[in-house]
Amino acid sequence: MMKLQMKAAVAATMKRLYDRKLTTATGGNVSARFEGIMLITPSGLDKASLKADDIAEVDILTGENLTPHLKLSIESSMHRLIYLENASAKAVCHSHPTVASLFSALAEPIRTDLIAESWYLLGNVFKVPYALMGTEELAASVAEYSELSPVLLLENHGAVAVGESLLNAFDRLECLEQAATMTMMCTSSFTPVPLTEDRMKEIDRVYKNKNE
Repeated sequence: MMKLQMKAAVAATMKRLYDRKLTTATGGNVSARFEGIMLITPSGLDKASLKADDIAEVDILTGENLTPHLKLSIESSMHRLIYLENASAKAVCHSHPTVASLFSALAEPIRTDLIAESWYLLGNVFKVPYALMGTEELAASVAEYSELSPVLLLENHGAVAVGESLLNAFDRLECLEQAATMTMMCTSSFTPVPLTEDRMKEIDRVYKNKNE
């Protein structure tokens, strides 16, 4: 696949996430490895209407933005470190699917043992301890945890799926949301663990009026 075709596939995957209600108009990000370059959705643009020319290019080794006219997602470091940590990672989908994101704020785990597909695609889903979104701390932690599981919950944040292809990463994220929904349906009660006041104040201070 040529680079332009891969960019189009990244844009199409982002739109598919939006169409499947697995993300919001400006939330989440999708990337794919192309040789030594990471192709990633940019910040501040409508995720449902991206085109190939809207997809940014980042040098995986150095982190240099090779398309400086495009603003990088604040989570670009998270994607890049996953690729550096996992040679088999070819694509990454990060978004905030409603039910799976709810479980990122719950003590209860998402059950992946209810149907064969979720166990096959997801295995055990690990939760990455809370770190402020867009930070190197979060990026490094997610990259480390990605060696344990291809699908991760980010505490009080959302979810990440790593795949051998864009379709594989998308499939895992969609399956995670299905497994989370099924878990919620067969569980009588939950005890949420919401963001603390300090964490909310930090988010307001660092990211007020900024897009992911």
